[in-house]
Amino acid sequence: MQLPPAMSQRAREFTGTPAPARPAATVVLLRPDDDGFQVYVLRRASTMVFGGVYAFPGGVVDPTDQPSTIRADWSERLGVPDEQARAVVGAAARELFEEAGILLAGPLTEPDRTVPATGTPDWEADRAAVQRRELSMTDLLARRGLRLRDDLLLPWARWITPDFEPRRYDTWFFVALLPEAQSARDVSGEADGTAWISPTVGDLPMLPPTRRTLDEIAASGTIPDVVAASAHRDAATPLNPRIEVGQDGQVTVHLPNF
Repeated sequence: MQLPPAMSQRAREFTGTPAPARPAATVVLLRPDDDGFQVYVLRRASTMVFGGVYAFPGGVVDPTDQPSTIRADWSERLGVPDEQARAVVGAAARELFEEAGILLAGPLTEPDRTVPATGTPDWEADRAAVQRRELSMTDLLARRGLRLRDDLLLPWARWITPDFEPRRYDTWFFVALLPEAQSARDVSGEADGTAWISPTVGDLPMLPPTRRTLDEIAASGTIPDVVAASAHRDAATPLNPRIEVGQDGQVTVHLPNF
């Protein structure tokens, strides 16, 4: 797989010690479409480090991202201690809310439900406050009598940014289904476009982990098949792309095999 020109240049010029990889989380949001499904993507703004490429909603883990969870096996599924695992799960839910307006939560008294539409002015004010770190997700859920529906987050994979990048991330990929009565919205401020796309689309610029994840999910065919496949995914073992710089300066990325 070929890299974008700017990334290839950084790979050719890299020397020294790799930057630490910061914990991060991203969510592949799906919605039904005829007999298959679509995937929600954002095109990162040109001013960002990976500007111009399409990605899933996501970002770095915040120290406050430690919600109470329904699942008790996150540490095992994600390959890190419990406190860090809950922080990763919390970051996935928060970033999905911040960047797409989608909230994976339901009433405390009705644990099988999810909240309805979150695009009203009061919800938008809360979303913006969470984005500005004036309100934590934990406090938001408590104030509204909600609980995090982390059982709706399906762990898929874990990727680490190659050594040559100045900003590196240890990123957990999750899959989630669009909750009934909610609609994704372009509210992140970090994208210059959003779209629901077919998982088989092949002409959008994406980083290798994004493209690999999209291809894997597309191979499942249907949403029930994606859900079934997630139960057998390894989201604990980090995947590290191998970068090869040829004698002609051509940079190729080799993705790990499973």
